[in-house]
Amino acid sequence: MADKLTRIAIVNSDRCKPKKCKQECRRSCPVNKMGKLCIEATPADKLAKISEELCIGCGICVKKCPFSAIVIINLPSNLEKDTTHRYSANSFKLHRLPVPRQGVVLGLVGTNGIGKSTALKILSGKLQPNLGQFSNPPSWQEILTHFRGSELQNYFTKIVEYDLKACIKPQYVDQIPKAVKGTVNGMLDKKNEMGVLESVCEQFDLAAVRDRNIEDLSGGELQRFACAVVCIQRADIYMFDEPSSYLDVKQRLKAASAIRQLLNEDRYVIVVEHDLSVLDYLSDFICCLYGVPGVYGVVTLPSGVREGINIFLDGFIPSENLRFRETSLVFKVSETADTEEIKRMRRYSYPKMSKKLGSFELDVQSGEFTDSEIIVMLGENGTGKTTFIRLMAGHLAPDTDETVPQLNISYKPQKISPKFPGTVRQLLHNKIRDSYIHPQFITDVMKPLQIENIMDQEVLNLSGGELQRVAITLSLGQPADVYLIDEPSAYLDSEQRIIAAKVIKRFILHAKKTAFVVEHDFIMATYLADRVIVFEGTPSIKTQANSPTSLLLGMNQFLQALEITFRRDSENYRPRINKKNSVKDVEQKSSGKYFFLET
Repeated sequence: MADKLTRIAIVNSDRCKPKKCKQECRRSCPVNKMGKLCIEATPADKLAKISEELCIGCGICVKKCPFSAIVIINLPSNLEKDTTHRYSANSFKLHRLPVPRQGVVLGLVGTNGIGKSTALKILSGKLQPNLGQFSNPPSWQEILTHFRGSELQNYFTKIVEYDLKACIKPQYVDQIPKAVKGTVNGMLDKKNEMGVLESVCEQFDLAAVRDRNIEDLSGGELQRFACAVVCIQRADIYMFDEPSSYLDVKQRLKAASAIRQLLNEDRYVIVVEHDLSVLDYLSDFICCLYGVPGVYGVVTLPSGVREGINIFLDGFIPSENLRFRETSLVFKVSETADTEEIKRMRRYSYPKMSKKLGSFELDVQSGEFTDSEIIVMLGENGTGKTTFIRLMAGHLAPDTDETVPQLNISYKPQKISPKFPGTVRQLLHNKIRDSYIHPQFITDVMKPLQIENIMDQEVLNLSGGELQRVAITLSLGQPADVYLIDEPSAYLDSEQRIIAAKVIKRFILHAKKTAFVVEHDFIMATYLADRVIVFEGTPSIKTQANSPTSLLLGMNQFLQALEITFRRDSENYRPRINKKNSVKDVEQKSSGKYFFLET
């Protein structure tokens, strides 16, 4: 028998404006015309209300709404009994929960807005699951009965009896200075319950910032501080929501090692992470989340690390015979065919330069670049990658007499601070009028980055990920010879990162331009790079930017300095970090092959 379909109707609270429209949803609904009240909307209401029981799923209201505020989706009824939480009527719904296990790290992977943070709140005991009964929430006794016979029953029993203390590293670390005042040292001393403060500070490179005020910390310093605060507390459940954003590759691996050191046979560790190579390195099991962002999310059963990440990239769950994404995400890295021919094509060059900023000094070795080429810059934070980009953009003048070639430059900065008072549409119209109405640009850039979904939203109200996608669009939309793109993956989820990398690569290839990209996400960096520039030296003191080299050579040089090795996955070719001192790791280090291109 076919599954009976149940409906989920979502009314977007940001977009629904009954005072500004003619309530087209209410007037056009066929159920309303028959005399039943399926959709209620009056100018006095703040939001339209849709009855999911009466809704027939015709979708007329979705098409008629002038603000695109309504989403109606049919769900198989077997999900209905698995509803874990729903915030209110016509709002986001979470089905099932990740199953934490003691003594292992559980990784969560999924797009933004799919329920990962909601799942963490429930598992930490900060949010009581209502099993979809938002108007009459169930008691803990009913919740425990619902999960009877599963591992979650035992877990929630411990939570209810206040047996477990949970400690969460929040997702948005840039909000920390608003909530916490004082010095780094003062806060760390206050939270130091396990007496491991010195070793944790060393792991997170916090020695230099311990005397500073929390509001004076940069994004990367805040991230390391937030992770350290969690690691020094005594708890039973440790949760890390995106611990790698703002960090460079070396710091990401140090953070991953520190998180793994928290494990013992009685502790639960749960991590949400969008950098798939770090998630792979960090986790023992993976739960994928799929669904429709902002509408509903479904959690899969835990699977092994490689299998779990490959399920997410493939968009297909074999155990449930379910496809949740139309296309698979694959990483084919092409080595450049004819090196000699490309050398002849290199029409542009930049000279040997140096720049001193306060106590920091950067030496740049001369280099050449060609059209249709992406050069990725690899190095730790503080090695001068952004300074190099600003030298190339002409925002900084070199200290030597050398002049940077006069080229048209389009620059996407690392930090995006929105100041534009209007909508995304008005911003694009002001900045890139010709590009954003060009059919080729719409197909290659705007559609994959889903800019059309946020065209009528106010720029100042956009989330971090939405702002990043708009910034990439603005940068690529400006006519230029060279595109300088600083950290395009920040705030994007795993799926959006891969899509953004494909958009940048395709655009640069078709437009026959050059791009210099700073990127810390290894999967994204290897997918984008035709060649790489490696930055060496002592961060924040004296560093050197080497000349561009081939992907294989540059990656080997960079990874050797970090003492880590990579292999490739045999199914989708994604780079995977070898566990330290594993057979593969020792074998590759002894042969000097830190990075493998072939499978």
